[in-house]
Amino acid sequence: LPHDDHISRLPDALLRNIVSRLPVKDAARTAALSSRWRGVWRSAPLVLADAHLLPDLIPAVTRADARRVPSVVSLILAAHPGPFRCIHLTVSHLEEYQGPLARWLGLLAAKGTQELVLANRPPPVVLRLPAAIFGIDTLTRLYLALWKFPDIPRTAYFPNLRELGLCTVVIESRHLDSILARSPVLETLCLQGNMLMDRLTINSRSIRCVYVVATSDLDITVEEAPQLQRLIVWVASTCKGGSPRKTIKIGRVQALGLIGYLEPEFHTLQVGDTTIKVQSL
Repeated sequence: LPHDDHISRLPDALLRNIVSRLPVKDAARTAALSSRWRGVWRSAPLVLADAHLLPDLIPAVTRADARRVPSVVSLILAAHPGPFRCIHLTVSHLEEYQGPLARWLGLLAAKGTQELVLANRPPPVVLRLPAAIFGIDTLTRLYLALWKFPDIPRTAYFPNLRELGLCTVVIESRHLDSILARSPVLETLCLQGNMLMDRLTINSRSIRCVYVVATSDLDITVEEAPQLQRLIVWVASTCKGGSPRKTIKIGRVQALGLIGYLEPEFHTLQVGDTTIKVQSL
């Protein structure tokens, strides 16, 4: 009996969903299966992780390998009509490709990108983040690592952003204030090892979870956050060398059920007008 191709009989919408979940090299190769599959990859939401473009089974990423990735990324972003569901750029040596990076961000804005992870590799070089990133107003998830924030344009707005993560990012408190004010549906904020910030002020009617990891010398004030459920401070290194304790102030919250992991030696907790003190044994 002839072999039945049950997969090719699936509806177009389901085929696109399947292809959009494959690594980009495998997704593009499906076009060679049959005429039924031609065009499915181009009509499926693009999922691109540049790490998948490296040679398979290599013990470590070499600089030569990483240098070949950006040209392939450029070809894929230009060839695919969109939308872009998920773009992870974490292995490219972006200090050598700042021109292409700005063009990539323009394409991401034009083609409706939903999720973006952008890491400047290799460290410790910290590059200035191209302002073109503020034009991607379709983002729902954004994670940035090893960048220096520029001034934020007044026109920048993130109407769909629900999750934001900043790792080892040079950013001033006023810049983060601006981002929070322009992200009306943001639910999760993750900060890890960020520089230049001396305070974190939370004013958000949508935010539910705030994670502050390995970020020292930071006063935290929750002024108004009616949906906030969790405030996590992890691996704090404040108050070393005799510096004053850092204050965590909790204002108008109704749903907050978890605060951790505070260290009495380093933190002072204030809830409303009441300062929580540790009782000596």
